[in-house]
Amino acid sequence: MIKHIVCLKLKDFAEGKSKSENAAVVAEKLLALKDKINQIKKIEVGVNSPAASKQNFDIALVTEFENFEQLEIYMNHPEHIRVGEFVSLVRDIRAVVDFEF
Repeated sequence: MIKHIVCLKLKDFAEGKSKSENAAVVAEKLLALKDKINQIKKIEVGVNSPAASKQNFDIALVTEFENFEQLEIYMNHPEHIRVGEFVSLVRDIRAVVDFEF
């Protein structure tokens, strides 16, 4: 199994919305991928709590796949690419880790 973890730091304001508004939109779009991409075995999306440090990343995405081939299919899926295009407009920093477990 492969765990794919993505952390996003969002811009304070982008696409006419505040950071918190965009965080909600991004979370909704990411969670919707589960119903559109069969290769996703599990998906979790977390938005950093307002009570947490502002230095933290704003969004964490944790997905699981059977193997790296399934992850590759996900990465190149048109729905993932569409969501990624929006994310690229509102994010400032992105960090990713893929590991076997």
